[in-house]
Amino acid sequence: MKKIVIAIDGFSSNGKSTMAKSLAKEIGYIYIDSGAMYRAITLYCIQEGFFENDTLNEDKLQNQIDNIKIEFKLNKTSGLPETYLNGVNVEANIRSMEVSSKVSIVSAIPFVRRAIVALLEKMGKEKGIVMDGRDIGTVVFPNAEMKVFVTAKAEIRAQRRFDELRSKGDNKTTYEEVLENLKSRDYMDQTRKESPLVQAEDAILLDNSYMTIDEQMQWLIDKFKQITTN
Repeated sequence: MKKIVIAIDGFSSNGKSTMAKSLAKEIGYIYIDSGAMYRAITLYCIQEGFFENDTLNEDKLQNQIDNIKIEFKLNKTSGLPETYLNGVNVEANIRSMEVSSKVSIVSAIPFVRRAIVALLEKMGKEKGIVMDGRDIGTVVFPNAEMKVFVTAKAEIRAQRRFDELRSKGDNKTTYEEVLENLKSRDYMDQTRKESPLVQAEDAILLDNSYMTIDEQMQWLIDKFKQITTN
């Protein structure tokens, strides 16, 4: 069976990363979380004090961008990759609301996107990868053999994100705050000048608003088999 590149794009909080990780594990591919890379850079900016409220000092970030090292290492217990920032496991930290509220600001910066895209292109040369993000099928891998664009109703995505935060011990953030943050991110992702969020013309649309995880996984595997066996 030939190896391919699988690009999964779509709106935030629709389970892209979870489905991409599960699919990669199921078919024996390598999973690369591009969104986690932007989140890791955002966390770095927060830790280094590059933000003043929602204003980012882009000059300071540009001077430091070459010193930011992002890696993915497998968790031996779960068998899934986790994000490391300059040698430190930040998988939990990058999922916080503080990072979520600022990641669209960082990801809209052209020099940040160019740096990430260059790194992702290197990772994908050997194929046999599953990658998710906002512009994987349109910018990073426009020739990917399998492209999926994932969407779901905003209210459903907000509820999923809210439930995730509660499960991780966040009892302060309200559902309304999550929904507002999500809508704001959707707008910024779709209207930014550098690589805006759009569905690639040859991408398959997956609306998972009312799908179970098992139904979603079966849908992905069926599409994968159709593409790799033809």
